[in-house]
Amino acid sequence: MRETAGGILLLLGTFFILISAIGIFRMPDLYTRMSATTKASTLGIGLVLAGTVLYWFDIAIAARAISIIVFLFLTAPVAAHIIGRAAYYDGVPLWKHTKIDELAEDMKNRGEDSE
Repeated sequence: MRETAGGILLLLGTFFILISAIGIFRMPDLYTRMSATTKASTLGIGLVLAGTVLYWFDIAIAARAISIIVFLFLTAPVAAHIIGRAAYYDGVPLWKHTKIDELAEDMKNRGEDSE
C-alpha cells in the first residue's frame, strides 16, 4: 500500500512538472511563464520527493526530502518575484492583454512623492 501511494505521488509530481514545462511554451510573456513554472514545478518537485519518502520509507531519505521541500517552498517564490521585478525594471514588456499593472502605479506614486 505504501509503495502504491508513493507511486501515485510520483506520477502526480511528474504530471505537474510536465504542466510546468508546457506552461513555458504556452504562456504569452515572461511574467506568466514564470508564474506557471514556479507554482507547478514547486508543487511537482514536492510531490515527487514526498512519493520518494513513502516509497523508500527511510528516516535519512525523509529528512533530506523534507528539508529540500521546505527550502524549495521558501526560496522559489522569492526568486521568481525578484527575477520578475528585475525584468520589469529592465523593460521587459507585459503581454498586450494585461489589464492591471500595479507596479507601474506604484512607481508613479513613488515618483510623485520624491518631487
